[in-house]
Amino acid sequence: MPELQSPFSQRIALVPPGTPVVVLDTNVVLDWLLFQDAACSRLSSMLLDGQLHWHATASMRSELASVLPRRQFQRWAPDCEHILSVFDRVTNLCPQPPCAAGPTAKLRCRDPDDQKFIDLAVAVGARWLLSKDRALLTLARPAGVHGVQVLTPTQWQRLEPVGEG
Repeated sequence: MPELQSPFSQRIALVPPGTPVVVLDTNVVLDWLLFQDAACSRLSSMLLDGQLHWHATASMRSELASVLPRRQFQRWAPDCEHILSVFDRVTNLCPQPPCAAGPTAKLRCRDPDDQKFIDLAVAVGARWLLSKDRALLTLARPAGVHGVQVLTPTQWQRLEPVGEG
């Protein structure tokens, strides 16, 4: 009888070997696609050139779609359709991971709305979870045990370029 694979192992199989995987929280996506923050310039080039693979879930897309029209972002005149089309084009959409069990159960985010980011990063074996959210950043050490580096975009940009060294 053939061994069944999880949806995550099937999804990861779509990523060329050696290509790092990243998970971005909603604020990083806004920094990149709405505010065009310079701290996201390297991230942008690598994602658009296929040197880095961004994994996300439908709930992450829904969260982005729900925050874009908020009043506080209107002075930047967000082109919601464009931002969501970039999301759709660049992300590798994954199923929502199951609730963490075993050793990963200790990776509990203080903000339940952000739990989905750490759960996905661990489930897909992401190399990085990029965030500016304190609740996620405080999980850096325990996430590291699972091979996930939780960093701000600025910290990530300071790392040695992927594939060099």
